[in-house]
Amino acid sequence: MTGKLFVIGTGPGNPDQMTPQALAAVSQATDFFGYGPYLDRLNLREDQRRQASDNREELDRAAAALKAASAGSIVCVVSGGDPGVFAMAAAVCEAIDNGPDEWRDIDLVVLPGITAMLAVAARIGAPLGHDFCAISLSDNLKPWDIIEARLQAAASAGFVIALYNPISKARPWQLGKAFELLRGHLPPTTPVIFGRAAGRPDERMTVQQLGDADATIADMATCVIIGSAETKIITRQGQPDLVYTPRFIAGGNR
Repeated sequence: MTGKLFVIGTGPGNPDQMTPQALAAVSQATDFFGYGPYLDRLNLREDQRRQASDNREELDRAAAALKAASAGSIVCVVSGGDPGVFAMAAAVCEAIDNGPDEWRDIDLVVLPGITAMLAVAARIGAPLGHDFCAISLSDNLKPWDIIEARLQAAASAGFVIALYNPISKARPWQLGKAFELLRGHLPPTTPVIFGRAAGRPDERMTVQQLGDADATIADMATCVIIGSAETKIITRQGQPDLVYTPRFIAGGNR
């Protein structure tokens, strides 16, 4: 007997940004697995069970959820943002790939959510209006030299870059190092957006120029978006500045 496994994202943290599909999955599920602060965002009934775990226990969490689903439960694995962007959908797939055959028979439903870079971009204008990429600065699961190579390649190719996991107590230096590297490829006037807690009561949006961008104002609740050479700032009297990347690049066809 097998149950069902939903993998959902709660969005950036504002309850209004959680999708109807995700809310429907929450109403159906009996068992919930996730990082404690993400589970706290849900209004669960007394008959719904929660299994909270540390943020670095993704594979163990995925395995526990799959075991519950294979035993017949309707399970919900909960991520912040979008579950497929640096989150639990990949961990669940990896657990299935390396797990027992019966896990492959589970009815798996991954539901899209609003990830941090989309929430930050919407709050500041349209910095992702042209080609962009997302890079995690955490070197817990990949070596730092790979991160440096990807930053250099993305900047050289003219991508807008969204940085996830930019800084933490254990990794206080990586964002400053990333800025240092990017200054070798981008104009010093390139806009840098520090989007903290987008959509939540403690939201803070700060725009600086790459030449003097201050890495110390970021934390793990911050998504940093670094523009391309084409990204522009529109100043407005009495209104917040807008940052956007034009859809047209010289040499293209309008």
